[in-house]
Amino acid sequence: MTRLLAIVERELRKFFRSPSLMLTAMVAPLIQLVILGNAFGGKITDARVGVVDYDGGPQALRIHEAFDSVAANIRTFRTIRYDSDKKAQEDVRSGRLDAAVVIPPQFSRRALSGENPSIGFVVDNSDQFLSGSLTAEMQALTDALNRPRVDQRVVNTVALRIVELYPFVEYMKYLLPGSITLAMFVSVMIGGGMLYIDDKARGVHEGFLVTPITRLELVLGLVASGAIKAILAGVVLTLLGSLIAGMDVVFHPALLLQLLLMIVATSFAFNSLMFLLMVRVEDPLVPRAMFGVLNTLLYFPSGAIYPIAAFPGWLRAIARVDPFTYAVHGFKAVLLKDAGFAALAPDLLYLGLIGTLALVLATRLFKRTL
Repeated sequence: MTRLLAIVERELRKFFRSPSLMLTAMVAPLIQLVILGNAFGGKITDARVGVVDYDGGPQALRIHEAFDSVAANIRTFRTIRYDSDKKAQEDVRSGRLDAAVVIPPQFSRRALSGENPSIGFVVDNSDQFLSGSLTAEMQALTDALNRPRVDQRVVNTVALRIVELYPFVEYMKYLLPGSITLAMFVSVMIGGGMLYIDDKARGVHEGFLVTPITRLELVLGLVASGAIKAILAGVVLTLLGSLIAGMDVVFHPALLLQLLLMIVATSFAFNSLMFLLMVRVEDPLVPRAMFGVLNTLLYFPSGAIYPIAAFPGWLRAIARVDPFTYAVHGFKAVLLKDAGFAALAPDLLYLGLIGTLALVLATRLFKRTL
């Protein structure tokens, strides 16, 4: 135990003497949280929609009034009058407009005579998020125009009543679990994997081999020191990120305890996996080259940015074995849902099992000789 603690102490002293490493591991994911939280997930506002009115009748006037109401209230889009549908379509193609609405001739007459006329809607679908929002808003306006002015005496429609379990979750809050997980991964990669390979390149590793330290003690010491660094990064980002995102989880001791369990389990799993990947690596350039690949392979399929339900089958298979997935799910259960310990148990179990398995394999692969 004394030899193991000596290894942990040495690694932590080296870590705290490098403030740049701590800033990179802790602050960079926090900056990502703030920027991505505000850059993604917001509502579309002030989109440019051209309107070509070939009718000018009373029903067309209702459409213009609906557009003006949207521009004055929810501000999803603002309208620009056009005289030609060809010119409007060209401006949509060139990017001057985001969409265009074409009201055909005789629209009001056909609508009042019950002929079910249609309205043209030209949309730039190269941006699926923008086009989807505009299409949904136009469909809602069309449904509103189709409602009768006088309610029917006998209601023969079925209504959907939506019950939301939680208050509105802003994208920054949705992104926070993934940012915490990423901060811990960066800390493990920089403060664990890269430093271990650098020590090998400098010959520090050879100094360990001439001591009576056993292979298990050396592996446990390096993994424990890396886990402590990742725990520090996770705690800092959890507290600061929760305050920035406007979440009061830091004021609830029970939730803090659950978060601490997730942080410890995630740190152990990440460090064991990282040590397993680096245990036979000799070239210090390898972990730097692997950083981007591992980040893409582990972080993005985890559901931290986009729901796993939208993934194709092969990507879902990666997500099922990805430890990031279980870490993100566990942090979401605490931060966003307050689901209790029962919701965390499967995630804690998987992270513990994957960490233990990786630790056993890394110990077997670790060379006690040069």
